[in-house]
Amino acid sequence: MPKNPVKLCDPIGSKKGQELNFFTLDEFNQFIKKVNTDEPYYTIFNILFWTGIRRGELLALRPCDFDFENNLLHITRNMVYIQNYKPMITTPKTEKSKRTITLPKFLVDIVKNYIQKDFITSHDLLFEVSPTVLFNKLKHYIKLVGLKTIRIHDFRHSHASLLIEQGYSPLMIAERLGHEKIETTLKTYSHLYPNKQNELAEKLQQLHQNI
Repeated sequence: MPKNPVKLCDPIGSKKGQELNFFTLDEFNQFIKKVNTDEPYYTIFNILFWTGIRRGELLALRPCDFDFENNLLHITRNMVYIQNYKPMITTPKTEKSKRTITLPKFLVDIVKNYIQKDFITSHDLLFEVSPTVLFNKLKHYIKLVGLKTIRIHDFRHSHASLLIEQGYSPLMIAERLGHEKIETTLKTYSHLYPNKQNELAEKLQQLHQNI
């Protein structure tokens, strides 16, 4: 070969040129209003947006993973797909992925209503749906609203973006998302953080004036 094609690639782990695609809060509100509340997808999309859990973590959820009294969700399992697209329950992606997520009360109510309505027992899977069907449903509702197309994984980016906008630290976001290292959070979402250099310089100016 006249040239080495590998030289055209970014280093492994590089985020260069990668643009995140996600729903803003306003876009999600437009989207979720179109989702039929009688379908499991209403609960699914709310969980994905408001917790940032991975698709495999979502599909492995059972009612017993929720502590409804204390508004907690325990992530202890992950759903993967092996040969012939056969689902298999495994441990989460990394040790840090085993985590407890505090939930807002409205999301707890959504999950409880879904479980009670469908008579789901404690150790049954909450959602028996394939990734393909889930993505097709996502595209269907996106088309109804007229929003940009996102992937299921982009709900995770949507949640992180929402937390950043609300001013939460990278450490807290890393813990909530189950990142093994805070560097992963910083590399992925650093460009979403507002530039604080001017604010920092003004603070230093004030400190100097008070000397």
